[in-house]
Amino acid sequence: MKGMINKGRTARVRGRKLSTRVKTAKGRKTSSTRWLQRQLNDPYVAEAKRLGYRSRAAFKLIELDDQFDFLRPGLRVIDLGAAPGGWTQVVIERVTAGNQVEKHLIVSLDIQPIAPLVGVTLIERDFLAEDTPDILRVALDGSADVVLSDMAASTTGHKSTDHIRIMSLLETTVDFTYKVLSPGGTFVGKVLKGGTENALLSKMKQRFESVRHAKPPASRDGSAESYVVARGFRA
Repeated sequence: MKGMINKGRTARVRGRKLSTRVKTAKGRKTSSTRWLQRQLNDPYVAEAKRLGYRSRAAFKLIELDDQFDFLRPGLRVIDLGAAPGGWTQVVIERVTAGNQVEKHLIVSLDIQPIAPLVGVTLIERDFLAEDTPDILRVALDGSADVVLSDMAASTTGHKSTDHIRIMSLLETTVDFTYKVLSPGGTFVGKVLKGGTENALLSKMKQRFESVRHAKPPASRDGSAESYVVARGFRA
């Protein structure tokens, strides 16, 4: 991959001096026009293209890891909700340190197809399927040192309903993490603004030495997303 970003250096993107305006075309919704204009004027999108990342979301993981330092060479990683593969590309850079990717080191899953990545086990499957946890454990051939989840439940636009949906998905992901994470391991998962509910947060604090919330700079200002970073798993 071209343009690798070294760990320990905060990700920086090149700002644009000029903005691009998009006219509303016939048959295109106003919301689609706004999304397209935002993409064209987003420096993270331009930088992702320049560096060869599959999505701007790669910078979210870069910034989270620069802050919390949970990806290191030789660690076994499960990446959930991985499509199109931006987070997995960052994992490859940081757990291999430029060496050839070892078999069973990185397992990435999504319900959508992911284009091949050298050395990575890719699984196209619904995470909520009953046998998916067992399939992931077999693919990793052991326990995981890091479980990443950028999964998000489908939204309705109704704040309370969307919060319940993403919290339910997060609870399921955390339960899965308890079963596969090695002692001392790390979990990183997406949450909506306001963080996790008190009951789940209290449970996580019992199982991890440190539980923190963070909103990386690459997460858009208007987005309600943030991330929970739990480190030091007590098996």
